[in-house]
Amino acid sequence: MGTPPAYVERLRLPFWAWPVGIALAGLLAAELWMGAPGLRSWLPFAVLIPAAVAVLLWLGRVRVAVADGELWVDDAHLPVRYVADAVPLDAAGRREVLGVGSDPLAFVVQRPWIGGAVQVVLDDPADPTPFWVVSTRRPVELAAAILAARDATAARADT
Repeated sequence: MGTPPAYVERLRLPFWAWPVGIALAGLLAAELWMGAPGLRSWLPFAVLIPAAVAVLLWLGRVRVAVADGELWVDDAHLPVRYVADAVPLDAAGRREVLGVGSDPLAFVVQRPWIGGAVQVVLDDPADPTPFWVVSTRRPVELAAAILAARDATAARADT
């Protein structure tokens, strides 16, 4: 990505997930420890708590960005010239699109701890994917950034 992104967001976990995840790892480690002496006294804690931190970091790794004429979602990218529309969704709209209105060929990056999403409708005859659904905390801003990038790309192509 050469130019500064028009939109960037990391889909991190909420703050409350960290103490809950580490506490669950500590509880599991205490159950494995069960008062045993020697190596078994500290090994479960030394393994499970760092593993819980690694899992929590991994769960919040996804980055959403609009830059250089492309929508980036983690390592997947979509040139915005193939975007027909970008629709911001609230929690009820996301539930509708992923439930009754779902399509098995859709590209979905959904995080249950994030209420909003954007449905990106595609216009690419060579791609069987009808749309993307991407979780975001700021659906209106992401949809606006996608459409602005699409319009800027179309304007450059016309000149």
